[in-house]
Amino acid sequence: MKSATCREYETGLTMIELMIALSLGLFVILSATGLLLSGKAAYLAQDQNAQVQETGPYAIEMLSRSIRQAGYENRDGDGTPIRRTADFSPDIMGMDARSLKRTGPALAEAASSATVHGSDVLALRFFGDGEVIVNCAGLIVPAPASQQHADEARGWSIFYVARDSGGEPELRCKYRSQKGWSADAIARGVESFQVLYGVDVDGDGLADRFINANDLDALDDAMPLTGENALARAADKNRRTYWKRIRSIRVSLLIRSEQTARTDVPREVHYLFGRAYGRSDDKGTRIDEKNLPPAVQKRIRKVFTQTILLRNDIGGSAP
Repeated sequence: MKSATCREYETGLTMIELMIALSLGLFVILSATGLLLSGKAAYLAQDQNAQVQETGPYAIEMLSRSIRQAGYENRDGDGTPIRRTADFSPDIMGMDARSLKRTGPALAEAASSATVHGSDVLALRFFGDGEVIVNCAGLIVPAPASQQHADEARGWSIFYVARDSGGEPELRCKYRSQKGWSADAIARGVESFQVLYGVDVDGDGLADRFINANDLDALDDAMPLTGENALARAADKNRRTYWKRIRSIRVSLLIRSEQTARTDVPREVHYLFGRAYGRSDDKGTRIDEKNLPPAVQKRIRKVFTQTILLRNDIGGSAP
């Protein structure tokens, strides 16, 4: 009897019991893994969406501050303030579907081949005071030494989009310092940066319509000029250019997350100035997700748009 009892206790699981146990164990493991992956995906989507929601307003705020600074003149110092005249170059300049080199001077060497989804270039100029007025990089801009050299002494804040060493598009601030020209990233994941200019066409001091840089240049090209030679006509164009009639600026950014965080099929179309804008020839104002590279299609995206009124008279305040 004793040996029979031992043999009974030594009996193992049957094949059917073993298969049921393994199946139940695999089911539990798969369920736990699915919950883990689902929680991780939800956390990633929430994190990437928060990153986009933070990047967009920050970039808009940086642009807004610099735009409101365009045309600034320091009138708080002792003596006669140095002011802009009609012969100064414009305080606001822009280009459609262009990108710049980090170390090239100002707007020189602008190229369309390096542009990211037709992103624009926006350049802003202003006087410094050597104390509190800073450019888009946060560097203090010195005050001009004299009226004679005041035009070229004005500060620069230039915004454009380029790709970093890893291929990620970023909004950059280009500026001039004592060491020369450079550019720093303001916001990463900027797939498109678009600018429209509110231009006062009829001279009543109010913006009549918003147009892009190409259309604004076309207005200048159609303007009748006076002068006996090319130099005189160029000077007349600079005095009367429509770039000095801008009253407000509308900027729009398409921001994407740094990582893939969507599971849906990419089919959304992003209109940076709304569907009513309807300019198919203005590159970058309409981004269709299905035309983007597959590696970045499933990233979170959001459009941020802001219209900024100019604070200063950019037409030249001095006679």
